[in-house]
Amino acid sequence: MLLAVDLGNTDTVFGLHDSGNWEHIWRMRSLVQENEAHYESKLRLHFLEAGLWFGDVETVVVSSVVPALTPIILRMLRSLFGDGVIVVGPDVYPALSIEIDHPHEIGADLIANAVAVSTRYQQNCVVVDFGTALTFTTVSKDSKILGVAILPGLITAVKALFANTAQLPEVPLQLPQSAIGKNTVEAIQAGILLGYEGLVKSLLGRIRTEMGGECIAVATGGLSSIIDTLRDEFTEIDRNLTLDGLRIIGESLRA
Repeated sequence: MLLAVDLGNTDTVFGLHDSGNWEHIWRMRSLVQENEAHYESKLRLHFLEAGLWFGDVETVVVSSVVPALTPIILRMLRSLFGDGVIVVGPDVYPALSIEIDHPHEIGADLIANAVAVSTRYQQNCVVVDFGTALTFTTVSKDSKILGVAILPGLITAVKALFANTAQLPEVPLQLPQSAIGKNTVEAIQAGILLGYEGLVKSLLGRIRTEMGGECIAVATGGLSSIIDTLRDEFTEIDRNLTLDGLRIIGESLRA
């Protein structure tokens, strides 16, 4: 079995892969104030409930975009699975070239996403990751990360509006019937969700133009299905794309 760990700003996702399938996927809140014992107890409980043994895991591969939490999670994983934990960085997967000014600045999750689509499609592709941040990672058909666009994610935008505006409430993330909101909730939904719909379409169009028109798009991330009207923009919506990229990296280094 292979354990993939995607340590994100909001959640840490643990995916257990065996016999060609993701047999279990568990989520924990990414809390930098907690120590490794907190995460170990939760992971032990998941394994116990699933009837699994830590000794069955042959490969552990980790991506992280939370530097303060990375050593905590790594200490926990190494205590359970040994010192052979693979940590994803710009040099870990030589088959993927990172053609940006400072490769060590790119998020490890974006590297995993790029590995997944490069392996799966062998075409020019934009990975749109709907997470805490909304990211657009452009990958060429010859397995090169050409660059990234980053902006606040949907929930981040809503929380920023709520936190800095005294009279505005938090609202559910669901598409409104109209762009002309008749109340405060509808107004925020129209501005954020319909605004992001236009933003994604516009940015994808611009990237495709710069790529000569031949460029598919793949969506991932926990909020990738929120804006239903964007479905036709994507060849695929795969919430587990990052985990799959981690799996490919782990298997390549284990071979």
